[in-house]
Amino acid sequence: MELLIGLISGAVGGNVAGGVMKNLNQGTLINSISGIVGGGIGGQVLGMLGAGGGAGGLDIASILTQVAGGGIGGGAVLAIVGVVKNMMAK
Repeated sequence: MELLIGLISGAVGGNVAGGVMKNLNQGTLINSISGIVGGGIGGQVLGMLGAGGGAGGLDIASILTQVAGGGIGGGAVLAIVGVVKNMMAK
C-alpha cells in the first residue's frame, strides 16, 4: 500500500514540478511517468531509512512520509529528465 501511495504522489509531484519549472516541462504523460518512477524510488528510499513508520504501517505519519517522499522524488526525476532532454536537443 505504501508503494501505491508513493507512485500516485510521485505522478502528482512530477506534474506539479512540470507546471512550476516551465523550461523542464515535458507534457503531462512524460511528467507523470517520470513522477511515478521518482515516487517509487523516493518512497522506497525513505522506507529503507525508516522514516515515517517503523513497521511500515498505515498510520498518518507513514502516509504523509510516503506522500512527501513520492512528491519530492517525482519532481527530482522530472528535473533530471528535463535537463537531459534539453541537453540532447542542443
